[in-house]
Amino acid sequence: MVAHPVHYTYREYLALDEASNVKLEYLGGQIFAMAGGTPEHAALQARIPSLLYAQLRGGPCRVFAADLRIRVLATGLATYPDVTVVCGPRVSDLEDRNTIVNPTVLFEVLSASTEAYDRGEKFESYKQIASLRHYVLVAQDALRVEVWTRGDDDAWSLAASGAGNVAELPALGARLEVDELYRDVLT
Repeated sequence: MVAHPVHYTYREYLALDEASNVKLEYLGGQIFAMAGGTPEHAALQARIPSLLYAQLRGGPCRVFAADLRIRVLATGLATYPDVTVVCGPRVSDLEDRNTIVNPTVLFEVLSASTEAYDRGEKFESYKQIASLRHYVLVAQDALRVEVWTRGDDDAWSLAASGAGNVAELPALGARLEVDELYRDVLT
């Protein structure tokens, strides 16, 4: 991301995001337009909630699509993950009731233009969310799901799953069968 000399307040960002026809991300006083995705990205972004919904129905966790903004209070990052899961009551940002600050699981579908950011700076910011138990990276060009899990010692560990495997999400009591996730996506 390239920073420009204008620094916006979070309130200014919220007003611009509300009026924008594209999703905007906010970090360090800067506002960035979020790039559109490929058909594969869009299909995976839709497929994840559909596979989780049946497993979470009736329980304390809710799945949200990419229109839900989350904010990392410790770093100021405000962004729209591809899929968000919140377990228990939703906690809204004090400055914007439509922004959630307590996600349990965040999913990002990787693309060539965002992969380094999603794995690096964005993940480092997400790690500051105390409620976050899993960060899931989903490749859009291969059958690969990476589940980062926060341990009781606050250390993060990685479990990667490919074709024929299952990605486990113990904090949700849920799982994603990789073959089912990618069914009819990479055609």
